[in-house]
Order: sequence, then C-alpha cells, then structure tokens
Amino acid sequence: MVKEHVTLAEAWNILKSNVSRELCVETVPVNQSFGRALSSDVIACRNIPHFNASAVDGYAVRSERTAGATAATPVTLMAGYEWVNTGMPVNSEYDSVLMVEDSSMENGELTIIKSLTAGENVRPIGEDVSIGQVAAKKYDIISPALAALFIALGFPDAHVFRLPRTIYIPTGDEIVGASDWTSYEEAPPYGKTAESNSTMITGYFRNWGFPIDCVDTVADDPEKIVEILEEVHGKYDLILIGAGSAKGEKDYTSSILREYGEVFFHWLLMKPARPAMFGRYKNCYVVNLPGFPMSSAAALWSVAYPLLKILHTGSFDEDSALSEAVCSCSEDELPLLIAHSSPAGKAEWVRLKAVELDGKKTVYPLSPGASTMWAIAEADGVSVLPASQIECQKGARIKVYFTRRIEWSKRILFQGSNDPAFERLGSYVRKYGGELVTRSVGSLGGLAALSRGEAHVASCHLFDGESGKYNDSYIEKMRGDNKWKRILLFWREQGIIVREGNPLGINGIEDFTRDDVSIINRQPGAGTRVLLDFMLRERGILPEQVKGYYHQSITHFDAANRVAAGLASATIAIRVAARGRAPDSQLSFIPITVEPYELVIPEKYLDHKGIIALLKALQDSEWRAQVDNMGGYRWENA
Repeated sequence: MVKEHVTLAEAWNILKSNVSRELCVETVPVNQSFGRALSSDVIACRNIPHFNASAVDGYAVRSERTAGATAATPVTLMAGYEWVNTGMPVNSEYDSVLMVEDSSMENGELTIIKSLTAGENVRPIGEDVSIGQVAAKKYDIISPALAALFIALGFPDAHVFRLPRTIYIPTGDEIVGASDWTSYEEAPPYGKTAESNSTMITGYFRNWGFPIDCVDTVADDPEKIVEILEEVHGKYDLILIGAGSAKGEKDYTSSILREYGEVFFHWLLMKPARPAMFGRYKNCYVVNLPGFPMSSAAALWSVAYPLLKILHTGSFDEDSALSEAVCSCSEDELPLLIAHSSPAGKAEWVRLKAVELDGKKTVYPLSPGASTMWAIAEADGVSVLPASQIECQKGARIKVYFTRRIEWSKRILFQGSNDPAFERLGSYVRKYGGELVTRSVGSLGGLAALSRGEAHVASCHLFDGESGKYNDSYIEKMRGDNKWKRILLFWREQGIIVREGNPLGINGIEDFTRDDVSIINRQPGAGTRVLLDFMLRERGILPEQVKGYYHQSITHFDAANRVAAGLASATIAIRVAARGRAPDSQLSFIPITVEPYELVIPEKYLDHKGIIALLKALQDSEWRAQVDNMGGYRWENA
C-alpha cells in the first residue's frame, strides 16, 4: 500500500527499507578518482620513505662521534662525515644528521658544536607509512591528498564503488528547453516557461560528485512518458521525473507508476516539496520531483540525495545528509531578525539571508514561494524548520546550513523604500570593498528598523501633509536619542502608471473611484502609499471607494508589471517603472510630483567598512551615468 503524507523521517525509513543495489566496484586511475568512495581498505605495500632520509640540510655522522660537543667545547672531524640535503638518503654507516647551523667547515675540517643522539634529524624507513599499514579505509572519499598518497605507495589505480547512474526527465506542455528559451529575441511565447530545473539539478549533481544525464522535455502525454521510461530504465539506476506529481489533470506520473511500477510513498509533510513521490519502474528507482524550482530543489535535497548515497555506498548519514545535500560550507545556530510563521503540520525549508548587526550575527527569511527562483539564488543558506515549530519569534535560534561564505565585517543591511536605481549600487559597493544587502520594507519600515537597531542604512520619501515637507517629521520622531546622518541622494518623479495609450482615460487620482478602474497599491508604510493616502484625503476619497486599494505590491516594478498584465488599471509608481519594458507591455506615465529620496545612516556605522564603501559608490560616475540613463531622476544640484 502506498504511504501518503509522510514526514521526512518516515520517507528516509522507506528509502532504507526499499532501496537495495548490489554495490558495483570499478577500477579508475588515481588521477581520476577524486571524490570517489573506496570499495575496500588500501593496505600499504611500500614504505614511505623507503630509505632513511635526512630531515635537514647538514652532515651525516655517527652520533657517538659528536659526544660532548658544545659551542664551548667543539668536536672536530677530519673524516667520517658526508654532506646531505633534506630528503637525501642517509647511508647506513651514519645514524644521525648534524644541522648545518650547528657546524662550520674549513679546509675539510668539520667543527661540531652540538651533541647528537642516534636517529636525530633522520626520517627512518616507514616513518610516514609502513608496509602492511591500513593507508585508507573502505568508504573513505578520495581527496587530493589521499590520491597523492596512493601514488607515493605505488598504486596507479583505485578500486571504488561505481557511481549510480541517473537521468532527469522534465515533463510538461508549458515548458521550453533552455537552448530554445534563451534564443528568443523577443518576449517568450505567452503561457510558456523556461525548463531551468535541468540546469539546477545538473549543478547539484556536479557538486555532489555524481553523474547525471538530462533528456529533452517530454509532453504531458502518458504514452510518451511510458515510452521514455521504457527507453531508459535498463540503463540507469535512478530516474528523476520533473513535474506530474500533483493533482492537476495533466499530472500523469503518479498514475503511470501506480499502473506500471510501484509507489512507495507520495506527498511529503514538507513545504515546499509536498507533491514529491518515490517509487520504482521495473528495475529502476524513480523520484518524482515537483515542477516549481524551490519544490524541486527541496525534494532533491530531501529524497534524491539520500537515495543516491544508498545506491552508491549502501547507506547515508542522517545527521549530515541535509547539510551535504544543500552543499553547505558551514553550519551555525543563529537568531531570527524577524518573526516567521510556518504551516501547521509540515516541516518547512526556509531560504535565509544573513547579516551582522552590532557584533551579533542574525538571519532573516526570503520569499517563501515554491516558484520563486531569485530567493534560492540569493539565499546565503537554508534551514529546515520542524513541523512542531509553527511560530518562530524574533530572536528564536534556528539551525542554518550556509551555502556561501560571508565576509561579515563588509556586509551592510539596507532596509527601506524600494528604488531601482539604488538597487544597482550593489556591484559598486563591492567595487569599493563592501557588500550591500537590500530588503524592501517601505520608508516607515526602514526607519523603524533603524530605530530598533536592525539595519545599517535606510531610505525614505515620506510626505507630511501637515507641514508639506518630506521626511523631516518622520525622521525626527523615529530616531529618538539616536544620531542619524541624512543624505539626499536624488529627486525622482512619482506618477500614475497606466497601460500604453491610457485606454481608460485616467487623468488623476479622482479617476480611481470609477467603477471601471482598479489599482494595485503599495504596502502600508511605503512612501508611495503615504503619498496616495494624502492625495485621497485631500480629495475626500475613502479607501473603500477605490477598487484594489487593499491589493498591494512591495516594489515599483512589481506594481507596474501587474498593470501591464491587466491585473490592475493603474498604480502609483516612479517613472522608471514604466520604462524599458518588452514591446508588448509598454506603459504610460502621468506625472504627479517630484520627491526627494533620502538615505539615513546611524552615525555609529559611519566607520563600518560597508558604509564607507557605500558612500564611495554613491559618487561613482559610472553608477550615476546609469541612473541618468534610467530616466525620471535628477541629482540634488542639477
């Protein structure tokens, strides 16, 4: 009977209970054996070194002839010594080597100022490795150092376990192969998506040291899927099938395996990767990976990697499997910068970004969506939160598998208003020796983060309707007793973005109350939202009179994209969000105002490496030229 909705621990038990393979051994040249697992102990058949070797530069002598030698009472030899370099053999007539520093030579007469003992400064036969010694053990992974040892021992080849053979089969009518996708000169066909999972999966297999083949996309056709399974099952130990494991009407993989093969489990109590499935087709094991990138990655780490280890060496280490699977470079237990909620009853893979604030290292979650690719690539590491850990409060410590090394002292965290020009600063900050990490939380969110000590820099463009000024009252209120430096970065145009040609004839905020108009708003605390709220109040318009007022987006580009996609009639955003778009999704811009965009930096961080780099980057002429080309910006003194 198929087990459904299993925990990761249950899934691993099912793997261990149902996977078996006669471990195959093969012989490979040592210089091609890196990363492979030894199939048997390696017993030394040579000594290293195989002769008595000098450990220093000096003179080989008989130790008894140096008795009593000191700087005050030197011993002189006219014969019975021999010069040797480090590593040279020491002839059997000598039993020690005098360091050149403890001697002097004049006219063939050796003066000795140190007494030696037998064996001093001599590496004896077999000092490193002796004949009969176990030089390496079964299951050891061959490292560059171990491979070099095998050569020194006289072994040209290594006996290793054959690596399991894997093939990945992407399925779906909607996906387009990478080569075709990247060759489109204009926008890809509507409704199609890139088959990028093959690239990601191949990369992980390469990091793990396992081979993998990938085939072209197979259509959502049961006959074609069975046909490819028939073609490959005898050639591979593991088949990975991309997509087709959920409950959609074109998700055929589950029914195919149930009819023609065997399903051991289906549905993991995990987010993402919930639709993952493990079974067998004839003599070949099958893992069905969900189609969404993060779901596919999580199933790959959670199920495919442990299965590969079993196929390779007969077992896997539960304590290290996940760390190895995500290619963790280190592990740590760190506190959360912000609270996080997980779904009840499911373990959750969380993508994390890390930063050090006032000497304390911390992490915060990135976008949780299973379909998001940026968050996987952007993450510094991941964590697997157990099903019992539903609510993680701010400060709660979680185990982090870091997937990249972080230069903590150079990294700064920006929290504040989203701006496309500021986002382009990252590479310039790196140019000057820092690293900029950005988190778009809106202007009020950024100032609040600064006041709580949760950011190195923030930004704002907050209009105060009472004073008619930007930022002053908000900054004064939020900073308390803290000293903050303000930098007016640039001025930028805010306006109404509508579809090209303004087909609905939207000319101002008053039109937002029309029955045929809906908007996409920004999140509470965003400067753009504050501006819109002021303009609505000024006109006596209630939020409830505006369709879409409570539908929100956190970036200017996202808001503009929703208008371009027909999900809203209009939005308030900066001019650049309406520019540089694909030909079939042009937008029009109706100017409303020009606003100041300010950076705010606590003075205590002005000597931080990252802030110093940021301040230099702000003056970089190349970055400023990019901003000028984007349009909709002007500099303070322009």
